[in-house]
Amino acid sequence: MSAHKYIVSNFFWRFLERCGAQGVTFIVSIVLARILDPTVYGTVALVTVFTTIMQVFVDSGMGNALIQKKNADDLDFSTVFYFNIVVCLALYGIMFAVAPLIANFYEMPELTPIVRVLSLTLIISGVKNVQQAYVSRNMLFKRFFFATLGGTVGAAVIGIWMAYRGYGVWALVAQNLFNLTLDTLILWLTVKWRPKWMFSLKRLKGLFSYGWKLLVSAILETVYNDLRQLIIGKLYTSDDLAQYNRGEQFPKLIVSNINTSIDSVLLPTMSSEQDHKERVRSMTRRAIRTSTYLMMPMMIGLAVCAEPLVKLILTDKWLPCVPFLRIFCFTYAFFPIHTANLNAIKAMGRSDVFLKLEIIKKVVGMITLLSTMWFGVMTMAYSLLFMSFVGQLINSWPNRKLLDYKYSEQFKDMLPQILLSLSMGAIVYCVSFLDLSSIVTLCIQILLGVVIYIGLSALFKMESFEYVLGIAKNFLTSSKERKKAT
Repeated sequence: MSAHKYIVSNFFWRFLERCGAQGVTFIVSIVLARILDPTVYGTVALVTVFTTIMQVFVDSGMGNALIQKKNADDLDFSTVFYFNIVVCLALYGIMFAVAPLIANFYEMPELTPIVRVLSLTLIISGVKNVQQAYVSRNMLFKRFFFATLGGTVGAAVIGIWMAYRGYGVWALVAQNLFNLTLDTLILWLTVKWRPKWMFSLKRLKGLFSYGWKLLVSAILETVYNDLRQLIIGKLYTSDDLAQYNRGEQFPKLIVSNINTSIDSVLLPTMSSEQDHKERVRSMTRRAIRTSTYLMMPMMIGLAVCAEPLVKLILTDKWLPCVPFLRIFCFTYAFFPIHTANLNAIKAMGRSDVFLKLEIIKKVVGMITLLSTMWFGVMTMAYSLLFMSFVGQLINSWPNRKLLDYKYSEQFKDMLPQILLSLSMGAIVYCVSFLDLSSIVTLCIQILLGVVIYIGLSALFKMESFEYVLGIAKNFLTSSKERKKAT
């Protein structure tokens, strides 16, 4: 298999895994949203503010160091595995001890057992993390598909059953815990790598010298994002937090499928070419063009269809999330440029630059957040949109020297997709004035949006459209050839 087909094949499996997992999760969340009160989601969101921060210590830094290192071997992987286990046990101990303090902070005593049980995900993640890095480094993303889908489907059954039985918030806790446990178990059964009885402090220091900068960067990013939820939960209500999070769910569902798939494949692929600047530049440019072509129309279309979508799927009690949903659509629409630029920086081994960028962004972000948090949840959401545009400029700045690829060039590469998506969105939005039922409005908008976007892409002979079409044709041809061979 050629290198190009190998990359595309791995992207396909990673994308399929994300779509399958997120699709099942999305359907389950709809069912649970109809059964459970928004306050229940707000309660779980309060707890995950803390567990997500702790999770960063498990998921970031050392795993990326293993992927980026040119000649990582069993000694490296085993060393990181045992180091992770010790760290995760320590993190769980901290969460167990501070659970009453978290409950007191929110003045909700019932949070103590929820924090202690949900924090078990930290230990399970520690067992999974190095296996995950091994899969990413060796581009075995087909294994992710079976592990993630198995965990998601199993957790869906548990969550829905417990919700119907009246377990409330514990249905969501059990769903999260079971999902990660089964996911980890399947990954261990399908991936051959096992930790060996070996450990090297020297290797750990070497990996840590690269990984700690990414770890600190991820902590800054996570604390900054979760601080918004913590402030909303403290200054406002659990219902406000639930509506805010629900508004983020729809665009995040789409973006995480595409962005995570690209992110997973880009880092190991770029890392393998880190000594060839022109190749990394070409990969970065292609990633920005293609992912923007795919993501931009989805985000614009989702923003336009937000109200009938929420009415139809979540019912009227979730309508307050519509403005948040639209803001998050425009925020997430530009994630491809962040992902491509940051992966190029990591692949070139410049985790020091990566950390500096995060510090600059978070200083500006904190000033913006603290300035807007007194003016309502909506103003806080708009500040996140503002930071998305500021972040583009900051993230792209180092690559004007590292890759000779300036932001002005990057924006030119995105501009055709942006204009095409906005044109499609403007036409589709007009359907909302016809005063039709939600389901009819939504069906017409989706169908019309797809036809207009593909039609205009073909009419103007969009380069990204022809590239995506070419990939699809090659993949279908390869699939037919494999079937004939068997």
